[in-house]
Amino acid sequence: MMERYSRQTLFSPIGENGQKLLGQKHVLLIGAGALGTGNAEALVRAGIGRLTIVDRDYVEWSNLQRQQLYSEEDARGKLPKAIAAKARLEKINSEVEIVALVDDVTAESLENFVKEEHVSLLLDATDNFDIRLIMNDISQKYGIPWIYGACVGSYGLSFTVLPGETPCLQCLLNTVPLGGATCDTVGIISPVVGMVVAHQVAEALKLLTGNTEACRRKLVSFDLWKNHYVSMDVSKMKQAGCKSCGENRTYPNLDFENQTKTAVLCGRDSIQIRPSITGGRDLAGLKRVLVERGMAVEGNPYLLSFEIENHRLVAFKDGRVLIHGTKDVQAAKSLYYRYFG
Repeated sequence: MMERYSRQTLFSPIGENGQKLLGQKHVLLIGAGALGTGNAEALVRAGIGRLTIVDRDYVEWSNLQRQQLYSEEDARGKLPKAIAAKARLEKINSEVEIVALVDDVTAESLENFVKEEHVSLLLDATDNFDIRLIMNDISQKYGIPWIYGACVGSYGLSFTVLPGETPCLQCLLNTVPLGGATCDTVGIISPVVGMVVAHQVAEALKLLTGNTEACRRKLVSFDLWKNHYVSMDVSKMKQAGCKSCGENRTYPNLDFENQTKTAVLCGRDSIQIRPSITGGRDLAGLKRVLVERGMAVEGNPYLLSFEIENHRLVAFKDGRVLIHGTKDVQAAKSLYYRYFG
């Protein structure tokens, strides 16, 4: 069905051969928020062979301003983002194999995935720097390129990490300020999302169609509101002593600690708690117990939601729990152990 991609194949750097290559590639997309939905839609429309989307969250009303695949119906139903994205993307291009995983990325889960699946490219669309560092070490350990992207307010940046060629994210952290403000402190406007997505997808298409030599080896940053654009040469920042990509690398971000993990989520007063013992949760059984305790429970096949003491608790099938209405980790743990411990 090459007519679908006729305008893309007319672009000579891609052509029919590049299009065929694209149709054989597998992209692992981490995150299905603003950057994730933009990247996913562009790649699916372009004709990627397989797209795996991993996301731990569900659709909320505040997402609709900038997360382009979702609808009001998705927000009303608290549908997991990966599931909602897959449903929409399959309507856009039925030729593409789309896999949706409602999961929290850990060093262990990501490493197991790339061992079992042939992944051509890792695409960063997360709002969590710890996950990015895990992606960075996986990239270096298994020789898989990855594309970093981030945005907040009117500011965005992107960088393509090519193992063995460019500095890795760990190298850059010692020199370039990549952290700082978040969307829950300064907000975000949708045009900056589109700009970061454009840079990421362009780099992805180069890599996936056999045009690696065309990849940008510079860190791009911009502020659309202040009309600033910088393309920074970071080639000299590659460090021989880097623990992730250097001569004696140890991949420090892949050490897995088997204990309860907590994380404050970007964009709202919410804590995620991941249990130390992984495995599925019996949502039907949990619902019965909560109803017997007088709780008003809402849910779908992927999660349950109920309110207690001015907090909303959302339990996922994979065992995780989101506690909304607090950034106090100890208070969140107290609620967690009361109902799930």
